[in-house]
Amino acid sequence: MKVAVVGATGMVGQVMLKVLEERNFPVTELIPVASEKSVGKTVNYKGKDYSIVSMQDAVEMKPAIAIFSAGGGTSLDWAPKFAEAGTFVVDNSSAWRMDPTKKLVVPEINANVVEKEDKIIANPNCSTIQLVMVLHPLNQKYDVKRVIVSTYQSVTGTGKNAVDQLNAEIKGDDSVAKVYPYEIFKNALPQCDVFSDDDYTKEELKLMKEPKKILGDDTFSLTATAVRVPVQGGHSESVNIEFENEFDLADVKKILSETPGVIVMDDVENNIYPMPLYSEGKDEVFVGRIRRDKSQPKTLNLWIVADNLRKGAATNAVQIAEYLVQKEFV
Repeated sequence: MKVAVVGATGMVGQVMLKVLEERNFPVTELIPVASEKSVGKTVNYKGKDYSIVSMQDAVEMKPAIAIFSAGGGTSLDWAPKFAEAGTFVVDNSSAWRMDPTKKLVVPEINANVVEKEDKIIANPNCSTIQLVMVLHPLNQKYDVKRVIVSTYQSVTGTGKNAVDQLNAEIKGDDSVAKVYPYEIFKNALPQCDVFSDDDYTKEELKLMKEPKKILGDDTFSLTATAVRVPVQGGHSESVNIEFENEFDLADVKKILSETPGVIVMDDVENNIYPMPLYSEGKDEVFVGRIRRDKSQPKTLNLWIVADNLRKGAATNAVQIAEYLVQKEFV
């Protein structure tokens, strides 16, 4: 099985290669793809070096699956070309997520919507994935009415240059180019991505739209504030959920503890709660600080953390690819 990783030299691309190896995905031929300036360089996979090829060469090699993490513009240009060559594309950018003709998939929730004709499948936003992993089972039981989410997002969500900026600022080095409009070290930036006309950032709008499509439910409302913090281990979210139906707190914890891919860390007497320190390098979504909102009825507060490079991006994409193999679509 030929598998292309598009954007193989980037932060997410590197984690994709690692996840493919860890999960022993049935790759018979790896096709690493990157920008023209990287063509001819090598990446290592399972102890072997593979030469990076151009987009056009990769299309002509007709991989069974191409996992994209190369930006929306690249996906809009090239995903259809791979699809026309018969390749299944799992795309990690925002390019196709809200396209009504494309499926937006978190395998634990809605893998069953994928059909053999779906040649381009969208991987959700990292913050969306960890949110819906917790929302989904609770929505099934209690019927979500409204969600308020505030995110505390790792610099790794921006990419290598952002990590370089943070590390340089920690060392007091002013020579590294800044990707953020302000310093990120010892700071919190209430801006993830660019602002839209309504003063929400693109990241906030993704969080407000994508969950409804994934859950197949547009009956609840959702609002978001996304903040960048000087952290490298994963994204955190403070989430307030109002339900249509009354809930039992012990039942909520039981439901979440029995949800595949979710780990409950909620023992405040021993200071146990989710943090990026625990999530880094792991595939699970961690949830804790689970408590009733005392300001209004039928409302829950909780705290969600996940590694945005893994379940928030690479792992979820590889899980979609695994589903394609499981269903014998490839």
